Amino acid sequence: MNADRPYVGIDVAKAHLDIAVRPDGMQWSVVNDEEGFGTLVSQLQELGPALVVLEATGGLELAVTAALAAAELPVVVVNPRQVREFARATGRLAKTDRLDAQVIAHFGEAIKPMLRPLPDPETQALAEQLTRRRQVVAMLTAEKNRLHTARPPVRQEISKHIAWLQKSLKKVDTDLGDALRHSPLWREQDNLLQSVPGVGPVVSLTLLAELPELGTLDRWQIASLVGVAPLNRDSGTFRGHRTVWGGRPRVRAALYMGTLAATRFNPVIKAFYHRLLAAGKPTKVALTACMRKLLVILNIMVKRGTRWGPPHMQTTALLV
Repeated sequence: MNADRPYVGIDVAKAHLDIAVRPDGMQWSVVNDEEGFGTLVSQLQELGPALVVLEATGGLELAVTAALAAAELPVVVVNPRQVREFARATGRLAKTDRLDAQVIAHFGEAIKPMLRPLPDPETQALAEQLTRRRQVVAMLTAEKNRLHTARPPVRQEISKHIAWLQKSLKKVDTDLGDALRHSPLWREQDNLLQSVPGVGPVVSLTLLAELPELGTLDRWQIASLVGVAPLNRDSGTFRGHRTVWGGRPRVRAALYMGTLAATRFNPVIKAFYHRLLAAGKPTKVALTACMRKLLVILNIMVKRGTRWGPPHMQTTALLV
């Protein structure tokens, strides 16, 4: 990136966008609507930034990010926890929208987060459908738990709601399947991912929607991005336990369920898992290592466009 070009931080609120520029310290605000997006795009095109950084804010950032990406501005969305930790590390403890924009701009200038392909509108729609599926599943689980302790008059109402939720879940799953069938790229990648023993429809859909970087990063980058790479906790002569944290919890949760199945039905992951247990590794440590191995295998497969199958893929997997 050109060191002479500025770095822009944008703090996204429901009503407005606060913009800060490093290193010259410029700041201004625009309304968070289509007219505001047009004004912001014009201003940033004139500015010519090296990087425009926003935090992930639960979906509020999607519209402005799409507008900036469509204008071919170098925009990247980062994890808000990384920005807050950076703020604390630099002594910026106060928090307002204007200060947040300054911190985000400073974060972009100092860290220079990697530009990655952004999800296209269809992928964003798929992510929203997955979110809805998780919501329905959570409600269904809660109602089933209530059913065990409910008295007969209430139990009948809960049973009706469970039936409605099951019907709703079936519709969401149908919609997800239709989205895949209408996209040649998704259909190809879905078939590829599900060729791996242990990877089912939910794991595949979660990876497609929540991890668009799959197949574009190396093994260490993809493991760190998801949050399954072991991190050192050393100081002086002290050597602490390696731990995993951060990353993308939704991807990690789906990957965990896929790994549990893979330890039973995937010959490579199963052998690796039992080898770790035989070496005295705790079950959680062994499962986390298997999650990382499975993720790296999937990353290689997507990068190469290769389906799982003996003997070449299993040979590759043994080298991971």
